Amino acid sequence: MIAIGLGFAWLVAANVLAMVPSRDNLWSRAYFLIAIGIPLLGYITYTNGPWIGLGFLCAGCSLLRWPLINLARRVRGAFGRAS
Repeated sequence: MIAIGLGFAWLVAANVLAMVPSRDNLWSRAYFLIAIGIPLLGYITYTNGPWIGLGFLCAGCSLLRWPLINLARRVRGAFGRAS
């Protein structure tokens, strides 16, 4: 129950941090949220099972979609497109 509460607190904090204006387009906050979120996601998955962990993973990905989009672009550029 503590893990789920921490997960929801992370989601609320991510939403609040996204609303605050920033000069670097929120990248420094995104790195901070990723650094906190990955171990938290592991803790949530460990204590509550993979389905709850998958739900929090999807929620986190919807909040931090631009880092994921940029990662996909880098991977696609590094390995080239499949023809």
